Amino acid sequence: MKKRGIFFKVFTYTTIFLLIMIFVTVGLFSQQFLLFYNTNQTQQLYASYQSLHDQLAGRNQDEIIRIAGEFYNYNQSFSFYIRDGEENVVFSTPGMDTGDTFIAGTHRIRMNIGADHTLFAVNRTASGANYGSLIGRSLFAIVGMLVVGMIGAFIFARQVTSPIKRLANDTKKMSALKDVSPFPKRHDEIGSLANDVHSMYDKLKDEIIRVREMEETQRYFFSAASHELKTPIAATSILLEGMIENIGDYKDHPKYLRECVKLMDAQNKTISEILELVNLNDRKIVPNQEKLNLQEVVTSILPSYQTLADANGQHITLNIPQDHFCLSDRNMLKKVLSNVILNAVQNTPANGEIQIWSEQMIDQYRICILNTGAHIEDENLSKLFDPFYRIDKARTRKDGRSGLGLTIVRKTLEAMGADFELTKAKDGILFWFDLPSA
Repeated sequence: MKKRGIFFKVFTYTTIFLLIMIFVTVGLFSQQFLLFYNTNQTQQLYASYQSLHDQLAGRNQDEIIRIAGEFYNYNQSFSFYIRDGEENVVFSTPGMDTGDTFIAGTHRIRMNIGADHTLFAVNRTASGANYGSLIGRSLFAIVGMLVVGMIGAFIFARQVTSPIKRLANDTKKMSALKDVSPFPKRHDEIGSLANDVHSMYDKLKDEIIRVREMEETQRYFFSAASHELKTPIAATSILLEGMIENIGDYKDHPKYLRECVKLMDAQNKTISEILELVNLNDRKIVPNQEKLNLQEVVTSILPSYQTLADANGQHITLNIPQDHFCLSDRNMLKKVLSNVILNAVQNTPANGEIQIWSEQMIDQYRICILNTGAHIEDENLSKLFDPFYRIDKARTRKDGRSGLGLTIVRKTLEAMGADFELTKAKDGILFWFDLPSA
């Protein structure tokens, strides 16, 4: 049975149960059926001989013999005999067994004719035929019940097992991550189970896709981070080896030791940013919401980049009303603004303009930073938030850029639950993000 399918099991169990019910029913009611049949046959036999009994009543023995003979001449299918008070047979139809032997399939009745004579009648031929007919009809009924029951068991088993087999095939496909067609709508427990299984499968596929994307992102990140860290470490090793061997210009130890320190500082900054990204990914950095004045926050970080902008001949304009208050984490907001403004200063052409302003929405403020004159190809625009991505491959690390600035911006804004976008504008490249108003 373990090797059989669920259809075979349900059909077999249903059929066995049906057979048991049929046999139990036959066993319980067969005696009642036979008793009813015998009673019915006896009543019919009494009715058949009632006219003869009435004719014989009150007659003497000679008249009884004469009337019985005449009755038989007109009803030769009847079988009967008559005994007197001394149990002697005074009349018997031909071939009639006048003994008391019981013959299966016969019905015998006894009717008193006065005080001295008794009529014994047997309806053997009709009784045997009716008895055989009853057995035949009973067998036909049992076989009919069995056939109808097995057909019903087949339909029942198929109706019950078809959706289960369909669901089993679907789950087998799901285990192989194959596409599965929608399950037919059912308003029962099987339908609910199928809906739950398909819903779980859809969520599983989404989770698998997300995990694969995360794994791919991690592989890219580790590869890029390894490359970013390997190159300056190798350069530092070369400088140190040159100083140890006192080769050429490397004899000037103070000069090249300072170069080594600069390289290590840059690496320390990169590692700190990597750790910050890890903490943001692990949600270890939780925003501490407070009421902040947007103009005050932006003004407090601008001096750090004003000198670099002046050196490039760039002009920074600020247009944030004094009454724009938002709910945000002060340190995280400063981190976002610092990275975005630094990126804008570094990518805005000389003598260009960097515009910073805020717009009031329904229940939030949109902070916008536009670096005019900047241009980025569409295929590069979506990659700017990837770690260690640089549009200009020829640029070196001497500009102090680790390639993680916008990645940190994205992760920080995601941790803050803020919407953001980097997009092309008519005058350059626009970055905006939304903060809830206070």
